[in-house]
Amino acid sequence: MQAEDQSGVCAPSVFDATFLRVAPLLRNFLFYRTGDAESAADLVQEAFVRLWENCSKVLPDKARAWLFKVGENLFLQQVAKARVAGRYALEMVRTDEAQGESPEALLEEKEFAERLDAAIAALPEGSREVFLLNRIDGLKYREIADLLGISQKAVEKRMHRALVELRELHPGV
Repeated sequence: MQAEDQSGVCAPSVFDATFLRVAPLLRNFLFYRTGDAESAADLVQEAFVRLWENCSKVLPDKARAWLFKVGENLFLQQVAKARVAGRYALEMVRTDEAQGESPEALLEEKEFAERLDAAIAALPEGSREVFLLNRIDGLKYREIADLLGISQKAVEKRMHRALVELRELHPGV
């Protein structure tokens, strides 16, 4: 058992046992969050892929908590992406319905939305997550810190990095 503890959950027997024990629980949790069995199954699969990629860093007795945290983060990313896409789609419909809009103005708005999406997607994962939760979902730094299990100061630093990167690397966005 000592050798397995040192290698994390990389040993096939430990990984398999973790999967058999945790996957149904994680699937139920994510089904509750998503309301969709297929989406929950996809998130569980992605969480276990990430566990395998980080297996040497995760101790067997911490794997369940690690998987639930990863699953929750994957769910939040999925929600944030859907909200961003939904808001842009709504804005595009409103723009299309607006009278007196020139085709050039419509094209400029569409190009801006595409540049903004690309700039946000290029942010590091932690900064992007904090940025979307704050600017799109409207959560306060304290709420984000509680949700992600990090300090409020870490949230502030991630947000600062995201804003600096967006301003410096993507001017005009």
